[in-house]
Amino acid sequence: MGRITLDKVEKRFGDVQVIPPLDLTIEEGEFVVFVGPSGCGKSTLLRLIAGLEDVSGGQIRIDGNDATMIPPAKRGLAMVFQSYALYPHMSVRKNIAFPLKMAGMDKAEQDRRIDNAAKILNLTDYIDRKPGQLSGGQRQRVAIGRAIVREPAAFLFDEPLSNLDAALRVGMRLEITELHSRLKTTMIYVTHDQVEAMTMADKIVVLRAGHIEQVGSPLELYRRPRNLFVAGFIGSPKMNLIAGAEAAKHNATTIGIRPEHMGVSKTEGMWKGRVGVSEHLGSDTFFYVHDTGLTDGITVRVPGEFDLKSGDTVYLTPDMTHLHKFDDKGLRIE
Repeated sequence: MGRITLDKVEKRFGDVQVIPPLDLTIEEGEFVVFVGPSGCGKSTLLRLIAGLEDVSGGQIRIDGNDATMIPPAKRGLAMVFQSYALYPHMSVRKNIAFPLKMAGMDKAEQDRRIDNAAKILNLTDYIDRKPGQLSGGQRQRVAIGRAIVREPAAFLFDEPLSNLDAALRVGMRLEITELHSRLKTTMIYVTHDQVEAMTMADKIVVLRAGHIEQVGSPLELYRRPRNLFVAGFIGSPKMNLIAGAEAAKHNATTIGIRPEHMGVSKTEGMWKGRVGVSEHLGSDTFFYVHDTGLTDGITVRVPGEFDLKSGDTVYLTPDMTHLHKFDDKGLRIE
C-alpha cells in the first residue's frame, strides 16, 4: 500500500500554469522529498496529491486506483501541516483521537491506536496535557500522532519543521526519519531546505517553476547533478560555478567544484586569491576567497581548523576527479 503515480498531472490558476504536465512515481514505502526554492510548486504538488487542490489535467493513481476525483478524506492519506493546528482546550489524547472520533470509530479501537501512536512518538507521559503545556517539538509530534492513528497509505508533510528553532529542527528531523524506518509507510515531505532533503530522503524530487529538474537519491544528485540549477541548489555550501576562459580549458561553458573538493595552500596552487570572510566552526572551516579572476567569490571548506585570516593570500587547487562540466544550455557534460 502507498504507491502513488502522477500521470501528466498539471495545475493552472486561471490562465497561469503553475504545474506543467509532469510524470512521477512514488514507490510503496519510499521517503520522497520535494525540494526547491519558494514558488517552485512543491506545496501545490503535494496539495494535488492530497486532493486539497483540483488537478487541471492528468491523473493521480493511489495503489493503481484513479484518485483524481476522489475527495481528500477518502484517499487514505494523512497530511501534517506547517501549523500544528491543535485544539488548545483538548488534551493530547483528545487531539490525537479527533479524526477517529469524527470517523465514528469505536472507543476500544481508538484507545489502541492512540496508545500505540503515543508510544511510537514518546508522548505517553504527556497524554493528558494540553498543547499549551508542550514544547514546539512535542506539539509537532502530537500533530504527527493525529496522522499516524489514521493508519494511512501515505503521509504527506508540508514543511512541518518550519516553525521550530534550529536545535528542535535537527531533533525532529531525526525523529521523522526514524518514524519512517519503523512504520515503513510511504512519506512525501515538502521543504525548501536542501539539508533536510539530503539527510531524510530515499529519493529527492528537485522542482523549479513547476518542472521536475531531477529525481534521484541524495548522493546521485550530489555526485551527478543533471544541470546547473541542481548543481547550485543541492549541497551546503553550494557548488562553486565558474564560466569563461577557465571553463573553456575543460571544453565546457561552465565548470563546477564543490567547496569540500578544493585543496588550500599558503604557498602554491592553481588559483591565487585573497581571503575575505572566514568561518571557524570547529569541525570545519569555511573561507570565502576573492580576487581570483575567475568569479565573484569562491567558497572553500576544509576539515578542522586552518589558520587563515581576512586579507591573507591563498592558493586553491581543485580536485579534478570531482570537477563538474556543463554545456551552453546548462546541461551536464559526461
